[in-house]
Amino acid sequence: MDSYVIRPEIPADRQHIFDIHCQAYGEDEEARLVDTLRAEGNFNLALSLVAVHGDRIIGHILFPPITIESRSGTVPALALALLAVLPEFQCLGIGSALIEEGCEASRRLGHRIIIVVGHPTYYPQFGFVSARHKGIDVTFSCPDDALMALPLVPGALDNVWGMVRYHPALSLVME
Repeated sequence: MDSYVIRPEIPADRQHIFDIHCQAYGEDEEARLVDTLRAEGNFNLALSLVAVHGDRIIGHILFPPITIESRSGTVPALALALLAVLPEFQCLGIGSALIEEGCEASRRLGHRIIIVVGHPTYYPQFGFVSARHKGIDVTFSCPDDALMALPLVPGALDNVWGMVRYHPALSLVME
């Protein structure tokens, strides 16, 4: 499907984004999480992207800030979290387009690393690699191959190791 555009979220999109997450996940936990992160000013609107078909928002992705903490210091990063596409528009490449545009926007804004906990056969197509093999871990249980990192610039993962720290609201959902 190529008759849609991807753009940053604007205030008028908020209820539509909430509805998309409710429909995609069959509950409102993820939608409430997006609202919590927004209310606490914990993400850059340029990294909260929507896919729009005509005048209808059909997908959303968010890249909230996180850190990777180690004994040698704290490294800023982003999480690829809360990707949702309306059920009737799934499997048409919209989620992939949101990921690609979000990663490119993150790169343009000077970010270096994105972390995702996701399907181990899906995210590698975007360049994600095993985070645990790089020495990056999370505070909750997840399969080794589901924890992945994307270096947005060459060498971004060199000498980066430690524990990913999510926003407390996101940590509650992840754990």
